[in-house]
Amino acid sequence: MTHSRFAAPSPAPHSPAGSALARYARAEPGFEARLAATQALLRQAADSGPAVQASSLGAEDMVLTDLINRLRLPIGIFVLDTGLLHPQTLALLQRLSEQQAAQAHAPLTIYRPRQEAVVAFVAREGDEAMRRSVALRKACCALRKLEPLERALHGQAAWVTGLRREQSEARSEVPPIDTSERARHGRLKFNPLADWSWGDVWHYIRRHGVAYNPLHDQHMPSIGCAPCTRAITAGEPFRAGRWWWEDDAAKECGLHVKPPIGEHP
Repeated sequence: MTHSRFAAPSPAPHSPAGSALARYARAEPGFEARLAATQALLRQAADSGPAVQASSLGAEDMVLTDLINRLRLPIGIFVLDTGLLHPQTLALLQRLSEQQAAQAHAPLTIYRPRQEAVVAFVAREGDEAMRRSVALRKACCALRKLEPLERALHGQAAWVTGLRREQSEARSEVPPIDTSERARHGRLKFNPLADWSWGDVWHYIRRHGVAYNPLHDQHMPSIGCAPCTRAITAGEPFRAGRWWWEDDAAKECGLHVKPPIGEHP
């Protein structure tokens, strides 16, 4: 399995031509075993204490939320609304909010950046600051994502993400359970889809009729803020559409980057 290139399987039947389902929904051999392992990891996360799922509303995260609901696990869902999300992403967030309102075991919470900090940053650096330097882009991510993430994870014993090893070289060694935050924050990070392929994700979405962001149909496998996301072309890395103007193979905002040993995040 490649970690650096975005390979498209053959079209799936019974899906609209050109849709992400038609392009990608093909499970790899061993899918049922991976699904069972994912369900076991989600149950373990729920048993670890207060637990939440960090959802970017991408395909992987919609699969995880569906599994949490089907298993009726006490894992809350949170979304970071950065203030710069695509209209399609906001529409999906509204749909998910209505869905989770009926799921007492898994309430949805939306975290937004502190408005005064964003206003001051934009006034000082401008609307397009993220394109002027990597440092300014990371500063924007820190305001809009990292600070709200700290609030979302406060007091949690575990959090669940949709990270997969196939997504990028930087994520190629993602473990099913990441213990690196236990010493500093007393929590575990669960990555139940670490072993899944992109085809596995879409196979599950098709099987269960899971709602997904229509931007995936427009060749955006990784979707972030609107100014920082574009479609990719055949053969480009999975996350090539994120911050594409940067010469940075990692393509990370900081949410899933481990600090060096001895350095605090």
